[in-house]
Amino acid sequence: MKRSLSSYLQLAFTLLICAFMLVPVLMSVAAGLTNNYFQGLSSGLTLRWVEEVLALYSDTIWLTLQLALATLLINLIVGVPAAYYLASSNSRWARVFEELIVLPVAIPGLAIALALIIAYGGVHGLRTSWLFILIGHVLYTLPFMVRAVLAVLHSINFRTLEEGAASLGAGFFRRFIDVVVPNCKGGIISGALMTLTLSVGEFNLTWMLHTPLTKTLPVGLADAYASMRLEISSAYTLIFLVMLLPLMIGVQWSGSRLRKPHA
Repeated sequence: MKRSLSSYLQLAFTLLICAFMLVPVLMSVAAGLTNNYFQGLSSGLTLRWVEEVLALYSDTIWLTLQLALATLLINLIVGVPAAYYLASSNSRWARVFEELIVLPVAIPGLAIALALIIAYGGVHGLRTSWLFILIGHVLYTLPFMVRAVLAVLHSINFRTLEEGAASLGAGFFRRFIDVVVPNCKGGIISGALMTLTLSVGEFNLTWMLHTPLTKTLPVGLADAYASMRLEISSAYTLIFLVMLLPLMIGVQWSGSRLRKPHA
C-alpha cells in the first residue's frame, strides 16, 4: 500500500523526537564505558568507572532498593483496602477523599518535604533515619496505587461477585482475599510497578529529606555530577538506568495487559 506524504512526515517527526530523547542517554552511557570521554570510543572501553561507582556508592543503591520495597509493601497494605473502600462506598465524603488523595501528586515534592520537616523534623531519631524518607515516598506514591486499583474495580462488577460469594457463606475477609484481590490483580501489579519506578527515581522530595548517611541513588547521582569527573557520574547514570528501565518496561507491559479485552 502506497503511503502518503503526511505519513512519511509523521514518521520523520517521530524519529526526530526519539533521537532527541535517546541520543543524550546513549552519549551518557558511552561516557560511563570509555576510558576518556573527550577522546571518545578511540580511548577504549572499560568497566572501571562502573566498578568505582559500585565501590563508592553501593550504600546508596541498597538504600534505594530498600526504600522502594518498603514503600511498595506499605502501599499494598494501605492502598488496596483504601481503593476497595472508595469503590464500595457511595458516601459523598468518599468521593471527596478520593480527590484529596491526589494532592501529593499535584504539590511539588519540595513542598511536601518541607511540610514533613516542619511537622516531624523535631522527632528524636526520625530526622536522621531512612524512615523519614520512607514517609515522603509513601505520601508521594500511594495515590498511584490507589488510582490503579480503583480503575480496575470501577471496570468490573465486583459487587455482584461479592454477593455471590456471600450467598455461599464467605465472610468479608474471605471475599476480599479470594474475590476482590484476584479480580483487580492487574491494577495491583500496575500500581506496584509504578510505585517501584517512582520511588527509585524520586529526587526532589528525597533531596530535601536526606542526610549525608541516607543518600539514595538519584541524590548520589547529583552529587557525583557536581563533584567528580564526567566518566564516573555517567557510570552512575548507567547503573541508574539498569535499575529503572526494567521497571518502566514492566509498567508498559502491565498497562497493555489491562487494556486487552477479557474473553
